Amino acid sequence: MSLPQTVSRRELVRWLSKIDTRGWVANHDGNVTLLLDDNRLLATPTAFSKAEIRDEDLLVIDKTGKVLAGRHRIFSEINLHLRAFELRPDIRCVLHAHPPTATGFAVAGLEPDPCIIAEAVISLGNRIPLVPYALPGTLASSDVLNDFLVLFDAVILQNHGVLTVGDSIEQAFLRMELVEHIANIHLRATQLGQMRRVPEHDIERLLEKRTKAGLGPLARGQLTAATPQNKRMPHSAASAVPHTPHPTTRTVVGPCGGPRTFPTS
Repeated sequence: MSLPQTVSRRELVRWLSKIDTRGWVANHDGNVTLLLDDNRLLATPTAFSKAEIRDEDLLVIDKTGKVLAGRHRIFSEINLHLRAFELRPDIRCVLHAHPPTATGFAVAGLEPDPCIIAEAVISLGNRIPLVPYALPGTLASSDVLNDFLVLFDAVILQNHGVLTVGDSIEQAFLRMELVEHIANIHLRATQLGQMRRVPEHDIERLLEKRTKAGLGPLARGQLTAATPQNKRMPHSAASAVPHTPHPTTRTVVGPCGGPRTFPTS
C-alpha cells in the first residue's frame, strides 16, 4: 500500500491550524476527513487538539473506517463523515466543528438564514438546514444526514455543531467560515430589532446563478429544473425540522429575534 502524498498531509495540518485559530474548536473538538483516492481517506485522530496535530499524527483509513496507517485511534464520529461521502460522491472533504455563534443556533433549535445576504445564497443556497438531534458517534447521527446533505453543502447539527463539505479542504473551510459569518450577522440584526431578507424574487434569481456557477443540487443533477427553487426540501426532511420563519418586519429585541417555530425534539 502506498502512503498518501506529503502535500496532502501538509495541506490538512495547515488548515487544522486555521480552524483552531478561528476559535471553531476547543479541547479535542472537531474532525476532518480528506479523500485520497477511491477507497482511502486522510483523517484526524481522536483526542488531539487541532492545533497540536502534526503530519505524522494523521491517519489513513478506508471507507469502512478501518485504520490502514497511523498509530492513533480514529474519532468516534467517523460514521458521520463516511455517510457524507456516500451521499455526495462529488466531495473530497468533510469538516465538522463547533463555531460558537452557529452552534448557538444549533442549541437554540434555529437556522441562520443565508437569504439575508445575496452572495451567501449563491454560495450556500437558500437554507442552512437544522438537522434533528442524534447522539454523536452513533449510526443514528449519520442517518439524519440522508435527507439534507444531498441538497445542501452546510448543515447545522442540533445540539452539536456544524458540518460542511467541499471539493477541497479550502472549500469546506470557507463554507464553515460563511456559516459562522451569516450566523453572526443574523444574530446582530435580530438584536438590533429587525431583520430583512433579500426579496423572494431575487432569491430565485440568485439560486439560478448558483446553478450556473456549478453549485447546488441542480448542477449536480440531484434535482430537476421542474422543482420550484423555494421547495427544494424532501417532505421527510421538511417535516422532521420545520423551517423557521424569518421576520421581515420589526421583531422583539433579544438574542434570538422575534417569534419562531421551535423543533419539538
